[in-house]
Amino acid sequence: MGQCSIDHSQEDVIQKLESQRDFLPAALYEELQSLLKNEHVQEGLNELFHLFKKYDLASQEEQEVRNQKLMHLIHSNK
Repeated sequence: MGQCSIDHSQEDVIQKLESQRDFLPAALYEELQSLLKNEHVQEGLNELFHLFKKYDLASQEEQEVRNQKLMHLIHSNK
C-alpha cells in the first residue's frame, strides 16, 4: 500500500469502512466504527482509508496484516 496524495475526509473513511463491513471481522468492525465517532488527524484518516481500500480483494495473509495495523491504530487512539 503506497502513500496517496489525496486527503480523505472522515465521511470518506466511514463510507469505505461500511463498504468493507462484510469482509472485516465483526469485533474489529465494531471497534473501528467506535473509533471513527471521534475526530482524527488527516494522516490517520488517510491511513485508515488505505487499509480499508480493496480489503475484500486482499489475500487472507494480507487481511491479517491489515487487521494487525488496524488494531494498532485502535489501541494508539484510546
